[in-house]
Formats: sequence, structure tokens, C-alpha cells
Amino acid sequence: MARFRSLFHHFFSFLFFFFFFFFTTFVISLSSSNLESDFFITDSDSEVLLLHQDYSPPAPPPPPPHAPSVYCTDDLGGVGSLDTTCKIVADLNLTRDVYIAGKGNFYILPGVRFHCPILGCSIALNISGNFSLGEHSSIVAGNFELAAYSASFFSGSAVNTTGWAGDPPAQTSGTPQGVDGAGGGHGGRGASCVVEEGKLPEDIWGGDAYSWSSLQEPSSYGSKGGSTSKEVDYGGGGGGQVKLVIKELLEVNGSLLADGADGGTKGGGGSGGSIHIIAHKMTGGGRISACGGNGFGGGGGGRVAVDVFSRHDEPKIYVHGGISYGCPENAGAAGTLYDDVPRSLTVDNFNLSTDTETVLLEFPYQPLWTNVYIKNCARASVPLLWSRVQVQGQISLLCGGVLSFGLAHYATSEFELLAEELLMSESIIKVYGALRMTVKMFLMWNSKMLIDGGEDLTVATSWLEASNLVVLKESSVIHSNANLGVHGQGLLNLSGPGDKIQAQRLVLSLFYSINVGPGSVLRSPLEDASSYAITPKLYCEHQDCPIELLHPPEDCNVNSSLSFTLQICRVEDITVEGLIKGSVVHFNRARTISVQSSGIISASGMGCIGGVGRGNFLDNELPCELGSGSGNESSTDSTAGGGVIVMGSMEHPLSSLSVECAVSL
Repeated sequence: MARFRSLFHHFFSFLFFFFFFFFTTFVISLSSSNLESDFFITDSDSEVLLLHQDYSPPAPPPPPPHAPSVYCTDDLGGVGSLDTTCKIVADLNLTRDVYIAGKGNFYILPGVRFHCPILGCSIALNISGNFSLGEHSSIVAGNFELAAYSASFFSGSAVNTTGWAGDPPAQTSGTPQGVDGAGGGHGGRGASCVVEEGKLPEDIWGGDAYSWSSLQEPSSYGSKGGSTSKEVDYGGGGGGQVKLVIKELLEVNGSLLADGADGGTKGGGGSGGSIHIIAHKMTGGGRISACGGNGFGGGGGGRVAVDVFSRHDEPKIYVHGGISYGCPENAGAAGTLYDDVPRSLTVDNFNLSTDTETVLLEFPYQPLWTNVYIKNCARASVPLLWSRVQVQGQISLLCGGVLSFGLAHYATSEFELLAEELLMSESIIKVYGALRMTVKMFLMWNSKMLIDGGEDLTVATSWLEASNLVVLKESSVIHSNANLGVHGQGLLNLSGPGDKIQAQRLVLSLFYSINVGPGSVLRSPLEDASSYAITPKLYCEHQDCPIELLHPPEDCNVNSSLSFTLQICRVEDITVEGLIKGSVVHFNRARTISVQSSGIISASGMGCIGGVGRGNFLDNELPCELGSGSGNESSTDSTAGGGVIVMGSMEHPLSSLSVECAVSL
């Protein structure tokens, strides 16, 4: 009986553990599936999160395997064999995708048209020998891919995918909605000629940009432009795709085209498509183009990437936006040109003026890009909050180029810019929020950096650090309506008339030398600050002298709690041939100050406003009172008294002061 009970006990224990294990496994599996459904990266909430951070869609899936190759004679009407030499001697109109593969050469003779005039039609060639497209011959398709040992595109020849694009990637908005006749978007946004009250011109665009994440290996079709009619679709088609993989020499004396088609005066231009070129060497004087089409609203440029080790007499490459007939001053935005060997990105709008922007999203970190060029009236925007633009070499803005950080109506973020050099020539940088810039050289020629700190105190301070050199020439301006620090170790040179650095609170620090040239200005606070600008608070109501005027802190940080509005800190030599003006101007730990005959250091009219009871006498060893003005403070005709200028401190007096002209209070 005892043995039976023991067996029964063991059997019951076995069943209990079996069901416990089964039930636990089932619960864990169920929980796992629920977790997957809650947090899997492709669910709707995660997609919203991902798209919020980078709305560039994922790279398209790999294409399906090619069908069996066609034959030279039977299918293409050529002469010879694909395993030796195949020559296309007569015009051919294809009605479906074709895949051509062989171990020999493939030649299309002069004047021959090799066409597949169907949207998205694909012509793919994979040969071991050489390829040539004869003079005045042409290939027309939606997608053209070529892999060969060498390739020659002779004078007058063309690979033309203009307007023959297939469908752009899913989840993109490159084709504009409505009947505004706006341009399609791809590498750059399409233009829109709509004007809306309360919005800036750059707030309105047509088709949006996409495929940023694959710009180094572009493979997306361009998008169709919008129409001005509900009944008739007048929009131009998007540009197609061209991909060349050439083992040795690529000669381009003809044209490789993936432009958007024109929409005329009733439709928007299509956006440019994609061109990807890989070769050991490229020569020729031809044209490579993925431009936006012209239309009522111009289409945005496409994307081109070139990976060529050796380039000589290279063909011209274009990615500019299309012309807008409805608003000629607002062409489509430029596309992108990526050069893989130097790892450089170029945004070039071919001097077509525009209010429409090319969107720059996340920059790669491993490896870093080397150079970024924004030029010839191109407008580029970094819209994502808390973004970093970092390159290994140079960021250049040339000939009307514009680079914007943030959104005009939401100055709530901080941005970083890191490079060896920042070069600006007749160009503009706009910052909505705060900027932290770190470079070795910062050179400006007839250019502007405009920082709008908004009303958010958390992003009220921008820092510009240039370790070797900062030079402003030909009426260049750095302007901030909030706090600004400019920091370096070499020379800060405001060269001449019109050169300005101005902010509501300004600190210049750690330079070896500062030169304020004739006609140039350092000013803080601003002369005509807007009502929402960050305004320094003067100590007009105080009954004692602020301690920092006599014993300033050792550091040179921008500190909103201190009374200084303009401070030059830890600078060896200061030469003033222009104007330095502020409410409370302080030279801290400077060695020599030289005010030349044309130079002025002034605090005139920068003190307290209002004349009743504002002129306080402060009992101190040194004078530190702000002058009082006249009239009622709330009155529009009230004036301000003089400010304060402090040179040196009790602990660190000046070594040398030379004044040939005026110091004005």
C-alpha cells in the first residue's frame, strides 16, 4: 500500500510539473507575441516615431532576379552573338523589360534608337566586354542598368529616362496633392507658387524630398508633378534611373539623363530621378543630369552619386530644380550630388533663385563626410530638432547658398556644426534656436549668420568657436537677438566697412588678437531689437555697484546673471579702428588696447531710460553708475543716459592703453 502511494505521489508530481511547464511556456510565448506586437519596429506607433525623427523612407527592397537573357539576333534584331560581339544595327522598340547578358561586347551603332517608351520599363545589360552607344543614337527607358568592362557614349548619343519613371518608393509624398500645379519632390522639394498669409515663402512647397538615407547609392524614381486641373493631369513625369558599373574606362561624350519631365504652364514639373556611376576612370565632355522639370511649379532635383577613382575632363553634372513659370523667382529645390572618393556632398541650384529647400537629415558618423558644398542659389535646411552637422573637412556656402537650422516659427532647439573650416561667400546661415559651432577657420565674404533665439531661455545662448582664425570681409554680419559667445585662440578680424558682430549680450574671448577695422562694428545690445528678443537687464534700480564690475569672474562664459552686455575677455591685443558700443562694456584681462584715430569705444545713450529718480550715486571706490535718461520710461520720446565702460579690473589692470581718438560715455 505504501509502495502504491509512493508511485501515485510520483505520478501526480510528474503531471503537476508537466502542466506547470506547459502553461508557463504558453504564457511566455503569449507574452512574447504581445510584446512583439506592442514594440515591433514596423508597427504603426514605431513607424510614426521613426518618421518623426527621419521621414526619409527605407531603401527599396532588392529587385527580383532577372529573367533569362534575350538573344542578340532573335530578340534584338542584331548581328552577332552576346558571347562574342553583338551589334544593334536598326531601330528597336521594346514592349517589355529586357535583360541582356553575355561574355562579349555590345555595340549600338550610330543613329540607332533602342527604345522602350513605357513608364518604368527596364533595360539591363550585364556583359563582360565593352559597350558603346554610337553618335546620335539613343536609349529610352524608365530604368537603364549597365555592367561592362568599359563603356563609351559618343557625341550626340543619349541615355534618356526623362519623364519615364515608375512608381516612387512607398510611404513618400513626392507627388504634390491638390490642383496648385506644384512641382514633384525627390532630392529637393518641388516648388509651389501658392502664397499664404502668415507663412514665409520657405514654409510652402510642393512634393516633398525622400531617399536621403540612400543618396550615396541612389536608386529611386522621381515623382510626378501636380496639375492645375481635376479633370486633366498636366503634371510632368518623374525622372527614371540610370546605373553604370564599369570596371575600367567610362567615356561620356553624350548625355545620361534622368530629368523630370516638363509640366508646361498647367502642370508642375516632375522631379529628377537617380543616377549612380561606378567606374575606375571617367573622361569626356558630356552631360549627366537629374534635374527637376520645368512647369507651373518647378520640380525638385534628383540624386546623383559618382564613385570614380580617376576623373579627367569630366562631364558636367547637374541636379538643379526646374523653372517655375507661375513664380519665376521660386524654382524647384536642388537635388544632391555625392562624390564617393572624397566623400563630398554638393547641393547646387545652377543660379536659379528659389525659396524652396533641399532637406538635409542625419549626417553619417562612420565614416564622416569630408566636405559639404551649398552653392549657386541652393537653399538647404536641417529641420530635425537637436541635429548635428559634422564633416571632416570643409563646409562651404557659395554664390547665394543658404543653410537653415530649425524651423522659423519654432526656435526651441539647439544645433551643432563641426568642421575644419566654414567658408561663406555671398551666402547666409539662418539658425532658429541656438548654435554650437566648432571649427578651426571661419571666413566670411559678404555673408550673414543670423541667429534667432526666439523666446525660449533654454536655447538663448549660442557659441561660435574658431580655434585659428575668424575673418569678416565685405560687409559680413554675425547677428543674434539673444546671447552670443565667440571664442578662439588666434585672430578675430573685422576687416572694414559693414562688418558687424552684434547680439543682445556678446562675449568675445581667448583670442590672441582682435582687430575692429575702419567702419566695422561690435555692438551689444541690438539697436532695434524686436519685442521678443532676449533683453539684458541693466542694474538701474540697484543701490550698490555690481561686484563683477570691479572683480570679474575668471572664466569668460556667457552669463546672463552678470551685468555686462559686451565683454572682451582674455584677449592679448585689441585694436579699435571702428566702433565698439554697448551698455556695459568690459575689457577683462586684456594686455593692450589701442584706439586708433578712426576708432570709438562708446556707451553713449545705452544706459537707463527715464529721468525720474534713475540717476543713483553708488558709494564705491570707482564710478560705476549708469546714466539716467529724460522723460517718462513708458513714453516713446524718452531717451537713455550713458552706459559704463570698464577697462581691466582690480586684480588684472591693463598693461597698455593708447587712445588717439575718443572713448564716449
